[in-house]
Amino acid sequence: MRTRGRMIVAGLTVIGLIGAAVAVTRGDGAERPSTTAAAAEEGLGSATTSGASTAPGATASGGVAPGSQTEQKTEPNATSGPVRVRPAQVIAQAAPESVAYLRDRYRISATEAARRLALQELSAPLAARLTEQVPRSYGGMWLDQEVGGVLTVGATDVAAVRAAVAEVTDPVNVRVVAVRHALGQLAEAAAAIAVTLDASPGSDVVVDPRANEIVVLTGDQITADDPRLAEARRAAGVPTRTQVRTPATNVPKACDPRYCPQAPMRGGIRLDVPRDDGTVGGCTTGFNLTVGVRDAYVLTAGHCVVGGRHQQVDRTWHQFLGPKVPVTVEAPNPDLAENAYPYDYAIMPYQAGALPRWTYPRGARSTPSLVNYWCVADNPRCATSGSRDVRITGYVPWSAIQSGWVVCATGAAYTPKAGEQYVDSGAGAGYVPGTRCGEITGKSSGGIDVRICARPGDSGGPLFTEADGKALGILSNGDPGQGACTNPNERNSYAPISTILERVNARSGGRLRVRLATSGPGAGPVAR
Repeated sequence: MRTRGRMIVAGLTVIGLIGAAVAVTRGDGAERPSTTAAAAEEGLGSATTSGASTAPGATASGGVAPGSQTEQKTEPNATSGPVRVRPAQVIAQAAPESVAYLRDRYRISATEAARRLALQELSAPLAARLTEQVPRSYGGMWLDQEVGGVLTVGATDVAAVRAAVAEVTDPVNVRVVAVRHALGQLAEAAAAIAVTLDASPGSDVVVDPRANEIVVLTGDQITADDPRLAEARRAAGVPTRTQVRTPATNVPKACDPRYCPQAPMRGGIRLDVPRDDGTVGGCTTGFNLTVGVRDAYVLTAGHCVVGGRHQQVDRTWHQFLGPKVPVTVEAPNPDLAENAYPYDYAIMPYQAGALPRWTYPRGARSTPSLVNYWCVADNPRCATSGSRDVRITGYVPWSAIQSGWVVCATGAAYTPKAGEQYVDSGAGAGYVPGTRCGEITGKSSGGIDVRICARPGDSGGPLFTEADGKALGILSNGDPGQGACTNPNERNSYAPISTILERVNARSGGRLRVRLATSGPGAGPVAR
């Protein structure tokens, strides 16, 4: 079983909601780095959470049972640091497609869309504050877009939680509701179930804050007929339900991204992968990673290179039917790839001689790690902003991601027209590769469930926040579908970045030091 430390965040002062700044301070008033999202390191600009990380599905409360009396606020903790909430108009300017999604989906004004995005940015530090100050009362939160963009906070002691959020100046849109169980209690019970079933909390046994219960995912590590399951659920002492991890109707999103051979390496471009049987499939690049001290690697979905049609060493190419540009090769270390959602990842070094093609030139003044934000031709919302690259500034831990967030994803699936030289990913005629934005609908799959269109060939592609460039996950699976995006409620699922990083580092005993890179690859020796 993997063990993780607790993330401690304290002393959060919320100074308003719209057009205000929010900061976590030490007892002496000095600010320190945030622990609610990953912060950049040295080396290749990789990012990790500061201090010990919180297990997916867990909280910093230590699983204390709900109290019967109103809790007292705790003293600020010296390990906490600054968490900024920018003015709503600033957030809106940085996230035009997120604004457009909210306006189109919910028929609201640009001002109201900006308010909701500001509330979204506030939610993670507010959750950290409640976890630290009222752990026995805080029951989790979610952003409810359907009922007017309201941040709903569960509480076993409504008075205690209301007092902890009293400084938020938008009380109409921050609602505290009564729940039976604190988030910490649910996380502790989930961990106990996982131990009983030889499974992993946060991936096989997860907490659903909205339902205020535990979800046991069957079909992989846990079988539906496991004789220990019924007793483990009964002994939990909290509501539980079972759910098939990946429904039979889901299809993998794996195959072809299109042409984008120029440096630097970025998320959201095509990787073609010749299979053992002579066919060619592929995926989409996700994010730049750093392994060891400075070795540059590329993250994509594990099912691209792990499975029955991939028994040989896989090499990936960019535009296999065109110039056949070499990209990555399957890593010899088995710890660097898995194909079992949410552990659906392949961490791949560059082929010999390929890295110089994909690096920033030596001496470049700025070398950000990027994801490709490509305007989709059939999406009129892109007309106001144009295509661009988004700089990746860190990642949000799975435990801090919330339902209702507006997020964006890039994929490069494609079915070529007559005469075009592209590998057919099976996307279907009429699907245009690029970036689409939508909404997080839940996390009960053990990953990140979103309402964003995707097709086979988009697998491994990045899920990120548009406004601040935070990495969230890579595409793994979802609803079947081909051709143009016509179903506004299409669901797809992403493997969380934090889950992947924690998993691979745990499997390797911490020797590999795999981190998200916030700087793109630079000129240097080829990683092996």
